[in-house]
Amino acid sequence: MKAYSRILAAVDLTEGSRAVADRACEFARATQGTVWLLHVVEFVPIEPMSDSLIPVMQIDDQIIDRARKQIATLAQELGLPPGSGSVEAGSAKSEILHHAREHNCDLIVLGARERHGLSILIHRTEDSVLHGAPCDVLAVRTR
Repeated sequence: MKAYSRILAAVDLTEGSRAVADRACEFARATQGTVWLLHVVEFVPIEPMSDSLIPVMQIDDQIIDRARKQIATLAQELGLPPGSGSVEAGSAKSEILHHAREHNCDLIVLGARERHGLSILIHRTEDSVLHGAPCDVLAVRTR
């Protein structure tokens, strides 16, 4: 097995996130590597033509704060050191690839769901990360 020393686990904080994080930790234990949890909050304007952005910003801050608490809880449950995760705002694909490059990650672990209908065409973060990644990518099947 290739020795992965820096493993990025990209989690969406749904039920499948635990499976993704567990798999990342398995690789880390086998190779004495470290795991970093990353969650990306993708902003979608509620009213794109609205003049008032203040209510949207308050909602976004609440979402980010809640996500940070969930990441900290997940890291603790996995036995990772405090501060082993982060929450970023932006495009999931861009933030995952940016983090992987910036921190010289050897492996990105992310969830992959079976898609149906229009979601096949419009929501393919896994494929985008796979084709742009500077390192190996492991897609963990989640439901």
